[in-house]
Amino acid sequence: MTTKAAPTYTDIVSATCNIREHIRPTPLLRSRVLDELSGGHVLIKTEILQRTGSFKFRGAFNKIRRIADQSTNANIVAWSTGNHAQAVAAAARVCGLSSAIVMPQDAPKAKVEGTLKQGGEIIFYNREKENRETIGKRLAKEREAFIVPPYDDIDVIGGQGTVGLEAASQALMEDMIPDIALIPCGGGGLIAGCSIPLKTHFPSIKIHPVEPQGFDDTTRSLAARKRMKNSTNASSICDSLLVSTPGKITFKINLEHLSDGIVVTDDQVKSAIRFAFQHLKLVVEPGGAVGLAALLTNIARYKNRTVLLVLSGGNVDEAIFRRILSE
Repeated sequence: MTTKAAPTYTDIVSATCNIREHIRPTPLLRSRVLDELSGGHVLIKTEILQRTGSFKFRGAFNKIRRIADQSTNANIVAWSTGNHAQAVAAAARVCGLSSAIVMPQDAPKAKVEGTLKQGGEIIFYNREKENRETIGKRLAKEREAFIVPPYDDIDVIGGQGTVGLEAASQALMEDMIPDIALIPCGGGGLIAGCSIPLKTHFPSIKIHPVEPQGFDDTTRSLAARKRMKNSTNASSICDSLLVSTPGKITFKINLEHLSDGIVVTDDQVKSAIRFAFQHLKLVVEPGGAVGLAALLTNIARYKNRTVLLVLSGGNVDEAIFRRILSE
Protein backbone atom coordinates (compact mmCIF):
# COMPACT_ATOMS: atom_id res chain seq x y z
CA MET A 1 0.00 0.00 0.00
CA THR A 2 1.15 3.54 -0.78
CA THR A 3 1.46 6.58 1.48
CA LYS A 4 1.33 9.13 -1.38
CA ALA A 5 -1.16 11.99 -1.29
CA ALA A 6 -2.63 10.95 -4.66
CA PRO A 7 -1.99 8.24 -7.24
CA THR A 8 0.17 8.98 -10.27
CA TYR A 9 0.04 7.62 -13.80
CA THR A 10 2.77 5.17 -12.76
CA ASP A 11 0.58 3.96 -9.87
CA ILE A 12 -2.25 3.21 -12.29
CA VAL A 13 0.08 1.28 -14.58
CA SER A 14 1.23 -0.62 -11.47
CA ALA A 15 -2.39 -1.30 -10.53
CA THR A 16 -3.01 -2.67 -14.02
CA CYS A 17 -0.20 -5.17 -13.49
CA ASN A 18 -1.46 -6.00 -9.99
CA ILE A 19 -5.02 -6.85 -11.07
CA ARG A 20 -4.50 -8.03 -14.66
CA GLU A 21 -4.92 -11.75 -14.00
CA HIS A 22 -8.19 -11.34 -12.13
CA ILE A 23 -10.21 -8.70 -14.00
CA ARG A 24 -11.97 -8.76 -17.33
CA PRO A 25 -10.77 -6.21 -19.89
CA THR A 26 -14.13 -4.73 -20.92
CA PRO A 27 -15.00 -3.85 -24.52
CA LEU A 28 -15.08 -0.32 -25.90
CA LEU A 29 -18.19 -0.54 -28.04
CA ARG A 30 -19.54 1.61 -30.87
CA SER A 31 -23.21 2.29 -31.65
CA ARG A 32 -24.40 3.39 -35.07
CA VAL A 33 -27.60 4.70 -33.45
CA LEU A 34 -25.73 6.90 -30.99
CA ASP A 35 -23.33 8.13 -33.65
CA GLU A 36 -26.23 9.13 -35.90
CA LEU A 37 -28.18 10.77 -33.08
CA SER A 38 -25.20 12.77 -31.86
CA GLY A 39 -23.60 13.54 -35.19
CA GLY A 40 -20.32 12.46 -33.64
CA HIS A 41 -18.59 9.34 -32.40
CA VAL A 42 -19.50 7.63 -29.12
CA LEU A 43 -17.14 5.15 -27.47
CA ILE A 44 -18.94 3.05 -24.85
CA LYS A 45 -16.82 1.60 -22.04
CA THR A 46 -18.83 -1.36 -20.75
CA GLU A 47 -17.85 -1.85 -17.12
CA ILE A 48 -21.25 -3.50 -16.66
CA LEU A 49 -19.44 -6.60 -17.99
CA GLN A 50 -16.73 -6.41 -15.33
CA ARG A 51 -16.41 -9.06 -12.63
CA THR A 52 -19.20 -8.55 -10.02
CA GLY A 53 -21.04 -6.34 -12.53
CA SER A 54 -19.26 -3.02 -12.02
CA PHE A 55 -15.91 -1.22 -12.14
CA LYS A 56 -15.62 -1.56 -8.36
CA PHE A 57 -13.79 -4.90 -8.50
CA ARG A 58 -10.74 -3.18 -9.97
CA GLY A 59 -10.16 -0.88 -7.02
CA ALA A 60 -11.18 -3.38 -4.35
CA PHE A 61 -8.85 -6.05 -5.71
CA ASN A 62 -5.93 -3.66 -6.10
CA LYS A 63 -6.28 -2.66 -2.45
CA ILE A 64 -6.98 -6.10 -1.01
CA ARG A 65 -4.24 -7.87 -2.92
CA ARG A 66 -1.73 -5.42 -1.47
CA ILE A 67 -3.15 -6.08 2.00
CA ALA A 68 -2.88 -9.84 1.42
CA ASP A 69 0.77 -9.42 0.44
CA GLN A 70 1.37 -7.96 3.90
CA SER A 71 -0.84 -10.29 5.94
CA THR A 72 -2.06 -13.69 4.78
CA ASN A 73 -4.74 -13.98 7.49
CA ALA A 74 -6.12 -10.43 7.45
CA ASN A 75 -9.76 -9.50 7.99
CA ILE A 76 -11.39 -6.94 5.70
CA VAL A 77 -14.10 -4.42 6.59
CA ALA A 78 -15.89 -2.11 4.16
CA TRP A 79 -19.09 -0.09 3.80
CA SER A 80 -21.17 0.15 0.66
CA THR A 81 -24.63 0.39 -0.88
CA GLY A 82 -23.81 -2.66 -2.97
CA ASN A 83 -21.33 -2.56 -5.83
CA HIS A 84 -18.29 -2.00 -3.61
CA ALA A 85 -19.70 -4.62 -1.21
CA GLN A 86 -19.78 -7.29 -3.92
CA ALA A 87 -16.35 -6.28 -5.17
CA VAL A 88 -14.77 -6.42 -1.70
CA ALA A 89 -16.35 -9.78 -0.94
CA ALA A 90 -15.15 -11.23 -4.25
CA ALA A 91 -11.65 -9.76 -3.99
CA ALA A 92 -11.24 -10.97 -0.41
CA ARG A 93 -12.38 -14.45 -1.40
CA VAL A 94 -9.88 -14.60 -4.27
CA CYS A 95 -7.11 -13.54 -1.87
CA GLY A 96 -8.19 -16.05 0.77
CA LEU A 97 -9.33 -13.40 3.27
CA SER A 98 -12.57 -12.88 5.19
CA SER A 99 -14.75 -9.82 4.65
CA ALA A 100 -17.52 -7.98 6.49
CA ILE A 101 -19.46 -5.20 4.77
CA VAL A 102 -21.75 -2.60 6.33
CA MET A 103 -24.75 -2.17 4.01
CA PRO A 104 -27.99 -0.17 4.30
CA GLN A 105 -31.16 -2.07 5.11
CA ASP A 106 -32.71 -0.79 1.86
CA ALA A 107 -29.82 -1.89 -0.37
CA PRO A 108 -30.97 -3.40 -3.68
CA LYS A 109 -31.79 -7.08 -3.36
CA ALA A 110 -29.50 -8.00 -6.28
CA LYS A 111 -26.53 -6.37 -4.54
CA VAL A 112 -27.26 -8.01 -1.17
CA GLU A 113 -27.55 -11.42 -2.80
CA GLY A 114 -24.42 -10.81 -4.86
CA THR A 115 -22.42 -9.91 -1.75
CA LEU A 116 -23.56 -13.02 0.09
CA LYS A 117 -22.84 -15.18 -2.94
CA GLN A 118 -19.26 -13.90 -2.96
CA GLY A 119 -18.84 -14.96 0.68
CA GLY A 120 -19.14 -11.58 2.36
CA GLU A 121 -20.67 -11.12 5.79
CA ILE A 122 -23.24 -8.32 5.82
CA ILE A 123 -23.94 -5.99 8.74
CA PHE A 124 -27.08 -3.98 7.98
CA TYR A 125 -27.67 -0.42 9.21
CA ASN A 126 -30.38 2.25 9.00
CA ARG A 127 -29.05 4.95 6.70
CA GLU A 128 -31.46 7.55 8.13
CA LYS A 129 -30.40 7.02 11.76
CA GLU A 130 -26.90 5.51 11.68
CA ASN A 131 -23.53 6.35 10.13
CA ARG A 132 -21.97 3.54 8.13
CA GLU A 133 -18.39 4.76 8.53
CA THR A 134 -18.75 4.91 12.31
CA ILE A 135 -20.07 1.35 12.35
CA GLY A 136 -17.36 0.15 9.96
CA LYS A 137 -14.51 1.73 11.90
CA ARG A 138 -15.80 0.28 15.17
CA LEU A 139 -16.09 -3.15 13.56
CA ALA A 140 -12.57 -2.91 12.15
CA LYS A 141 -11.19 -2.03 15.57
CA GLU A 142 -13.01 -4.91 17.23
CA ARG A 143 -11.80 -7.41 14.61
CA GLU A 144 -8.36 -5.88 14.05
CA ALA A 145 -9.33 -5.65 10.40
CA PHE A 146 -8.13 -3.59 7.44
CA ILE A 147 -10.61 -1.05 6.06
CA VAL A 148 -11.18 -0.92 2.31
CA PRO A 149 -12.98 2.41 1.65
CA PRO A 150 -15.35 2.67 -1.33
CA TYR A 151 -13.49 5.55 -2.99
CA ASP A 152 -11.29 7.79 -0.82
CA ASP A 153 -8.15 5.65 -0.84
CA ILE A 154 -5.02 5.81 -3.00
CA ASP A 155 -4.95 2.11 -3.93
CA VAL A 156 -8.70 2.02 -4.60
CA ILE A 157 -8.49 5.10 -6.82
CA GLY A 158 -5.49 3.59 -8.60
CA GLY A 159 -7.45 0.44 -9.35
CA GLN A 160 -10.46 2.37 -10.63
CA GLY A 161 -8.10 4.38 -12.82
CA THR A 162 -7.33 1.26 -14.84
CA VAL A 163 -10.74 1.79 -16.49
CA GLY A 164 -9.44 5.04 -17.97
CA LEU A 165 -6.07 3.59 -18.92
CA GLU A 166 -7.71 0.62 -20.63
CA ALA A 167 -10.20 2.88 -22.46
CA ALA A 168 -7.40 5.21 -23.62
CA SER A 169 -5.43 2.28 -25.02
CA GLN A 170 -8.51 0.91 -26.79
CA ALA A 171 -9.39 4.30 -28.29
CA LEU A 172 -5.85 4.82 -29.56
CA MET A 173 -5.89 1.38 -31.18
CA GLU A 174 -8.91 2.59 -33.18
CA ASP A 175 -7.20 5.92 -33.99
CA MET A 176 -9.84 7.75 -31.94
CA ILE A 177 -9.04 10.79 -29.79
CA PRO A 178 -11.86 11.50 -27.29
CA ASP A 179 -12.83 15.17 -26.93
CA ILE A 180 -15.19 14.57 -24.02
CA ALA A 181 -15.65 11.96 -21.31
CA LEU A 182 -18.93 11.44 -19.44
CA ILE A 183 -18.30 9.47 -16.26
CA PRO A 184 -20.67 8.66 -13.35
CA CYS A 185 -19.67 10.30 -10.09
CA GLY A 186 -20.58 9.46 -6.50
CA GLY A 187 -17.66 9.80 -4.11
CA GLY A 188 -15.44 10.48 -7.11
CA GLY A 189 -13.10 7.48 -7.10
CA LEU A 190 -13.84 6.27 -10.62
CA ILE A 191 -13.61 9.64 -12.31
CA ALA A 192 -10.57 10.70 -10.26
CA GLY A 193 -8.71 7.54 -11.21
CA CYS A 194 -9.77 7.73 -14.86
CA SER A 195 -8.87 11.40 -15.16
CA ILE A 196 -5.16 10.71 -14.61
CA PRO A 197 -4.52 8.45 -17.64
CA LEU A 198 -7.10 10.25 -19.78
CA LYS A 199 -5.44 13.62 -19.22
CA THR A 200 -2.03 12.02 -19.77
CA HIS A 201 -2.97 10.56 -23.17
CA PHE A 202 -5.47 13.24 -24.24
CA PRO A 203 -4.44 16.57 -22.63
CA SER A 204 -7.31 18.51 -24.24
CA ILE A 205 -10.09 16.15 -23.17
CA LYS A 206 -12.99 17.61 -21.18
CA ILE A 207 -13.93 15.19 -18.40
CA HIS A 208 -17.41 15.77 -16.98
CA PRO A 209 -18.68 14.16 -13.76
CA VAL A 210 -22.32 13.16 -14.12
CA GLU A 211 -24.48 13.05 -10.99
CA PRO A 212 -28.15 12.49 -10.09
CA GLN A 213 -30.27 15.47 -9.14
CA GLY A 214 -30.10 16.07 -5.39
CA PHE A 215 -26.65 14.47 -5.20
CA ASP A 216 -24.69 17.00 -7.24
CA ASP A 217 -22.06 17.59 -4.54
CA THR A 218 -19.13 17.29 -6.95
CA THR A 219 -20.75 19.63 -9.49
CA ARG A 220 -21.30 22.28 -6.81
CA SER A 221 -17.92 21.63 -5.20
CA LEU A 222 -16.09 22.16 -8.49
CA ALA A 223 -17.92 25.46 -8.99
CA ALA A 224 -17.16 26.60 -5.43
CA ARG A 225 -13.65 25.09 -5.45
CA LYS A 226 -14.33 23.53 -2.06
CA ARG A 227 -16.15 20.41 -0.88
CA MET A 228 -19.92 20.90 -0.56
CA LYS A 229 -22.53 18.67 1.12
CA ASN A 230 -25.83 17.39 -0.23
CA SER A 231 -29.16 17.87 1.48
CA THR A 232 -30.11 15.04 3.82
CA ASN A 233 -33.64 15.12 2.37
CA ALA A 234 -32.61 14.25 -1.20
CA SER A 235 -33.51 10.95 -2.86
CA SER A 236 -32.74 9.22 -6.17
CA ILE A 237 -33.01 5.84 -7.85
CA CYS A 238 -29.24 6.00 -8.47
CA ASP A 239 -28.37 4.08 -5.30
CA SER A 240 -24.70 3.61 -6.20
CA LEU A 241 -24.09 7.39 -6.36
CA LEU A 242 -25.74 8.55 -3.13
CA VAL A 243 -22.96 10.10 -1.07
CA SER A 244 -23.11 13.20 1.12
CA THR A 245 -19.92 14.93 -0.01
CA PRO A 246 -16.92 14.32 -2.31
CA GLY A 247 -13.97 12.43 -0.89
CA LYS A 248 -10.99 14.45 0.33
CA ILE A 249 -8.47 12.66 -1.88
CA THR A 250 -10.78 12.33 -4.86
CA PHE A 251 -11.82 15.98 -4.82
CA LYS A 252 -8.22 17.17 -4.82
CA ILE A 253 -7.61 15.15 -8.00
CA ASN A 254 -10.92 16.11 -9.57
CA LEU A 255 -10.49 19.82 -8.90
CA GLU A 256 -7.31 19.67 -10.97
CA HIS A 257 -8.57 17.53 -13.85
CA LEU A 258 -12.34 17.89 -14.30
CA SER A 259 -14.53 20.22 -16.30
CA ASP A 260 -17.97 21.32 -15.11
CA GLY A 261 -20.40 18.75 -13.77
CA ILE A 262 -23.63 17.59 -15.37
CA VAL A 263 -26.76 16.78 -13.36
CA VAL A 264 -29.52 14.43 -14.57
CA THR A 265 -32.98 13.63 -13.22
CA ASP A 266 -34.33 10.20 -12.34
CA ASP A 267 -36.67 10.37 -15.34
CA GLN A 268 -33.72 11.06 -17.66
CA VAL A 269 -31.86 8.12 -16.13
CA LYS A 270 -34.86 5.84 -16.67
CA SER A 271 -35.01 6.91 -20.33
CA ALA A 272 -31.31 6.09 -20.67
CA ILE A 273 -31.83 2.63 -19.15
CA ARG A 274 -34.61 1.96 -21.65
CA PHE A 275 -32.44 3.23 -24.52
CA ALA A 276 -29.52 1.01 -23.47
CA PHE A 277 -31.75 -2.05 -23.37
CA GLN A 278 -33.64 -1.34 -26.59
CA HIS A 279 -30.82 -0.03 -28.79
CA LEU A 280 -27.59 -1.27 -27.24
CA LYS A 281 -28.96 -4.56 -25.84
CA LEU A 282 -27.31 -3.78 -22.50
CA VAL A 283 -28.65 -3.92 -18.94
CA VAL A 284 -27.45 -0.87 -17.00
CA GLU A 285 -28.28 0.06 -13.40
CA PRO A 286 -29.47 3.62 -12.65
CA GLY A 287 -26.15 4.90 -11.28
CA GLY A 288 -24.28 3.33 -14.19
CA ALA A 289 -26.55 5.01 -16.75
CA VAL A 290 -26.16 8.67 -15.74
CA GLY A 291 -23.50 9.35 -18.39
CA LEU A 292 -25.76 8.00 -21.12
CA ALA A 293 -28.59 10.10 -19.68
CA ALA A 294 -26.41 13.20 -19.97
CA LEU A 295 -25.57 12.36 -23.58
CA LEU A 296 -29.17 11.74 -24.63
CA THR A 297 -30.59 14.73 -22.76
CA ASN A 298 -28.42 17.25 -24.59
CA ILE A 299 -27.45 15.28 -27.68
CA ALA A 300 -26.82 18.34 -29.90
CA ARG A 301 -23.97 19.39 -27.61
CA TYR A 302 -21.88 16.48 -28.89
CA LYS A 303 -22.13 17.07 -32.64
CA ASN A 304 -18.77 16.48 -34.37
CA ARG A 305 -17.30 15.34 -31.06
CA THR A 306 -15.81 12.02 -29.98
CA VAL A 307 -17.32 11.08 -26.64
CA LEU A 308 -16.04 8.47 -24.20
CA LEU A 309 -19.04 7.20 -22.25
CA VAL A 310 -18.56 4.97 -19.20
CA LEU A 311 -21.38 2.58 -18.25
CA SER A 312 -20.13 1.86 -14.75
CA GLY A 313 -22.45 -0.88 -13.46
CA GLY A 314 -25.26 -3.26 -14.31
CA ASN A 315 -26.48 -4.51 -10.92
CA VAL A 316 -30.16 -3.64 -10.95
CA ASP A 317 -33.01 -5.52 -9.28
CA GLU A 318 -35.15 -7.38 -11.80
CA ALA A 319 -38.38 -5.86 -10.46
CA ILE A 320 -37.02 -2.32 -10.71
CA PHE A 321 -35.66 -2.97 -14.20
CA ARG A 322 -38.98 -4.37 -15.40
CA ARG A 323 -40.84 -1.38 -13.95
CA ILE A 324 -38.52 1.09 -15.68
CA LEU A 325 -38.90 -0.69 -19.03
CA SER A 326 -42.67 -0.66 -18.74
CA GLU A 327 -42.96 3.06 -18.00
